[in-house]
Amino acid sequence: MSLNLIELNKVSKSFPGVKALDQVSFDLKKGEVHALLGENGAGKSTLMKIISGIYKRDEGTYFIDGKDIGDLTPKKAADLGIAIIHQELNMCQDLTVAENMFLGREKKKYGFVDQKSLNEDARIILEKLQMDIDPEMVVRKLPVSKQQMIEIAKALSTNARILIMDEPTSALTEKECVELFKIINNLKKNGCAIIYISHRLEELEHITDRVSVFRDGKYIITKNYKDTSLDEIIAYMVGREITDKYPNIQMPLGDKILEVNKLNAGMLKDISFDLFSGEIVGFSGLMGAGRTELFKTIFGADKKESGEIILDGHHLNIKSPEDAIRYGIVLGPEDRKSEGLCTKLSIRENIALANLDQISNKFGFIDKEKEAEIVDKMISDLKIKTPSMEQDAKNLSGGNQQKVVVGKWLARDARVVVFDEPTRGIDVAAKVEIYNIMNELKRQGVGVIFISSELPEIMGMSDRVLVMCNGRITGNLMTSDTSQDEILHCATRYSN
Repeated sequence: MSLNLIELNKVSKSFPGVKALDQVSFDLKKGEVHALLGENGAGKSTLMKIISGIYKRDEGTYFIDGKDIGDLTPKKAADLGIAIIHQELNMCQDLTVAENMFLGREKKKYGFVDQKSLNEDARIILEKLQMDIDPEMVVRKLPVSKQQMIEIAKALSTNARILIMDEPTSALTEKECVELFKIINNLKKNGCAIIYISHRLEELEHITDRVSVFRDGKYIITKNYKDTSLDEIIAYMVGREITDKYPNIQMPLGDKILEVNKLNAGMLKDISFDLFSGEIVGFSGLMGAGRTELFKTIFGADKKESGEIILDGHHLNIKSPEDAIRYGIVLGPEDRKSEGLCTKLSIRENIALANLDQISNKFGFIDKEKEAEIVDKMISDLKIKTPSMEQDAKNLSGGNQQKVVVGKWLARDARVVVFDEPTRGIDVAAKVEIYNIMNELKRQGVGVIFISSELPEIMGMSDRVLVMCNGRITGNLMTSDTSQDEILHCATRYSN
């Protein structure tokens, strides 16, 4: 057996009110992809932050190349060849691609940053990775998927021998995922060891050698990937077997709730569709197709140029999100960190902010009892893992943050609920919980719109799927009568 590059034994780590890791062990060998799996809050990201020097462990041993290295700092970890690609993007939005890639490692000439050399070095790396990105482009102008690829290029530019990837495909298109898998397999051939965290279990077959499963901060099992199955992995993750991954219920079609006619805004061209009670309508398409832009416009976050929005037969004049919320249209945004949460506020405060009209008395003061009742219900219904409602949102795992975003809108008496990538970064069991919430809204006659880049869940949870491409609706398909191939055909109808 080859010497482990990394070996951790009986490592523990606690935060106020939470034991994130409890006597866990993990090892990594040269030239392998070792997938670390578990539900949200299982301790995966905490362990990775210990390995990369961001957190210090409370107890346990940590060996690299067979040597006890003590506590690391991020600088010391980088010097040892460890690089991490975080689940949440950490880009300096007003710097260029090249400046982000070499931040803190810039080449200098006569005491100033050598911008020409910086851009050329970045261009070489991007071309090597077959990433069609201009190194001189300001990051803010790039879509999230491109920013994610830059994070990957940045990590690889350090020539790391140990690479940690935390949900690297969460914002990537199918094509970009395929390119990433090629990069990973090439890195393996060159001896790079990779720790891979993902909730997209289907992608593991393309790259994975071994899997380790954590649950509730504890180590459960390590197996060779070829010796296990997805059903077995899921059972280890959640502690039980999940028999129905997409529990879509069938309901009779009711009255028309929402109608959009010839809506134009920015890239959006003559968008028309309707939504009925008793159905979940999925929106599919490639990154940049205009799905998020469409519902930001309907929600009043982006300006509408022309067109009609009709709710329950009434024409709406939506000029701001406040208007949309008052009419009963709510949106769980794609980017939970910057648009969906106040991360420095507690779970209670985040949920309360979206429901002040419901929890305030006639004098404008918050009814603490009513506030606690609403927040407790959301924590219970969505199974948000937290020691209390006073836990800051920034201290929650990514999946539990997403549940808070969903929870603050579910507390309202909405007519239309738009879920934009609600399961991104969420584990299998938590996904089913979100799906069941959609089902309950469907039972109540609420209009449900579901935006997702994952075709299996679009097919599994939508009654009807609308496909977008380059700002247009290019397909209106009943999921019972269509296929993934037909959806993809519609998604590329107007591609260049």
